[in-house]
Amino acid sequence: MPGKSILPEGGRTSKEAVIHSALKLFNMSGYDGTSVRAIAADARVNIALVSYYFGGKQGLLEHLMSSFFEGYLDCLENAAKQDNIQPNGQAEDLIVTVADALITYQQKYFYLSRFVHREMTLDNQLVRELMASYLMKEKFLLTQLLEKAVPGFGKDPLQADFTLLQFRDLIIMPFLQPQLLRKVYYMKPSESSFRPGYLRYIAGWADRLLEENRRFKRRQRVSQVR
Repeated sequence: MPGKSILPEGGRTSKEAVIHSALKLFNMSGYDGTSVRAIAADARVNIALVSYYFGGKQGLLEHLMSSFFEGYLDCLENAAKQDNIQPNGQAEDLIVTVADALITYQQKYFYLSRFVHREMTLDNQLVRELMASYLMKEKFLLTQLLEKAVPGFGKDPLQADFTLLQFRDLIIMPFLQPQLLRKVYYMKPSESSFRPGYLRYIAGWADRLLEENRRFKRRQRVSQVR
């Protein structure tokens, strides 16, 4: 899988060279603004190899998108199943553990992450297919996570969906808008130093979520008594 930085020329296969050159150029010029010829030239391979390995530029795009989501969902699933996480534990412990794993994953594959998140804002057939498969599974896993962390989560479906969206936005925002964070807020989401402070903020968000849930249950009990 393409990593945070472009691989050095030595010691990489021609297929890896194509993947990393495509990712670099897609990030710089966009998918539509990048030609197969430009990818091959940057990778220093014969242009026919792009079709040989991926069936063309569209196949290369699909490979990048599916590689990201398969790794991302594996990371989400594995983090939520860690042995040290107990059902009905503190919401912030469970949520921060998963957030940490997903943010670390996206930092490791920083250029791939920001490219994929940007592409997912478009409306095309590939994005719709990815939403129907990978993002539906992501929603299912995040729902399981919050049901485990927050007692009674999901009783109000609309509020549950809003909470899921808030948590998801916290996870992907630094990699969807890295230029905004760097140029306006002087933050570097690609750097490991970004993660601890951001995780403290997510822990506070999780704590507020749990407290709001407690207040809601108290109001329900009072209304039932009346």
